[in-house]
Amino acid sequence: MRYKDIEYTLTRSRRKTASLHVERDGGVSLIVPEALPQEKIEAVLEAKRLWIYRGQAEWRDRNAARVSREFVNGEGFLYLGRSYRLQWVEALEVPLVLKDGRFLLRRGQDGRPSGDPAEVFKEFYRAKGKVRIGQRVALYQPKVGVTARAVRVMELGHRWASCSADGALNFHWKCMMAPMTVLDYVVVHELAHLLHPRHDTEFWNCVDRVLPDFRERRDWLRVNGAGMGI
Repeated sequence: MRYKDIEYTLTRSRRKTASLHVERDGGVSLIVPEALPQEKIEAVLEAKRLWIYRGQAEWRDRNAARVSREFVNGEGFLYLGRSYRLQWVEALEVPLVLKDGRFLLRRGQDGRPSGDPAEVFKEFYRAKGKVRIGQRVALYQPKVGVTARAVRVMELGHRWASCSADGALNFHWKCMMAPMTVLDYVVVHELAHLLHPRHDTEFWNCVDRVLPDFRERRDWLRVNGAGMGI
């Protein structure tokens, strides 16, 4: 949809208030109550115009640092904030393993990959994330004062994480590329949403009580997030 010079996607839900986001692809998404009239929707967009401009400018700056990785020997791939070189090997029992400071990726005796390398890496991050993120959620739940119904690691498009209406927390597999301090910020951010659905003062106060330096962690993600990909 379009309002003046602002392209946006609109979702109507049972929520009572409007929620506006600049997504990781630079797009604008707006979630509004089911019965909110169009003129009210446009009023929200007009009131947030400068905020949208700033968010999209930040996205353009971050996107300029986007990294395109190739699946060749010596390429660096991130895991928990560190870069590890890739090495193709034969006679590997599993498709991918992190060992002795390198990512070892299996190939057949004919020298060809035994599977889609990108999918192999994604499955590696998902599997590691189920364990590691689950541990971090368990650590921070009592600090926030909530209990997540479930923890899932998946493809989330342009979001780092999300909180479902039923209390389940969803995390992008790319979170496993971030340093542990940043991963903890994402975890606490979503746990806080179990108490405070909106990014209002109460929400940020909740995050601040658990992670007083959350702003530095959040800024790291904003600056470096574009470089986390395969």
